[in-house]
Amino acid sequence: MTFRVMGIDPGLTRCGLAVVDIEPNRRSTLVAVGVVGTDAGQGLDQRLLVIAEAVDSWLDLHEPQALAVERVFSGTNISTVMGTAQATGAVIVSAARRGIPVALHTPTEVKAAVTGNGQADKVAVTKMVTKILRLDTPPRPADAADALALAITHAWRRGVGTQAAAATASITGGLVTPAQRLWAEAEARARRR
Repeated sequence: MTFRVMGIDPGLTRCGLAVVDIEPNRRSTLVAVGVVGTDAGQGLDQRLLVIAEAVDSWLDLHEPQALAVERVFSGTNISTVMGTAQATGAVIVSAARRGIPVALHTPTEVKAAVTGNGQADKVAVTKMVTKILRLDTPPRPADAADALALAITHAWRRGVGTQAAAATASITGGLVTPAQRLWAEAEARARRR
């Protein structure tokens, strides 16, 4: 059974939105991807309204089973952190109104899940998202690629594909592919953090 996840890379200026279908064997398929932007000249209330209305529209149109949002982390620019936190709040409320569960994932978790390296750069994440989703061209801008990576991460970390991997291991006598081994190692590193 396919699991549909909406990933959101929150931001007040640009908010990445993505919907991905994940099959039990972890095959991931792009449903939709985009970015909603707001004008820095608008008031905070209007900017958050633009983001909330876009998220509402996507949730109603695509009906995801879960929402994966990047966890706000501290940084040197308090203004950026505050804007991201405010956008995240608007996103979470939109999902809560529909009874859609929300999961928060750190950038390190997402990088580790998608690339096998929690310290990977945006170029590596975009490259792997392009490969995982079998896309002809990389998603742009980076906010869109990050939203896709969040959706993939959530589905994979919640165990989509775990039964298929276990079945494969039992059929092959416990042998795993290099990709499966890298994934298991990345999961173990992410849990230790």
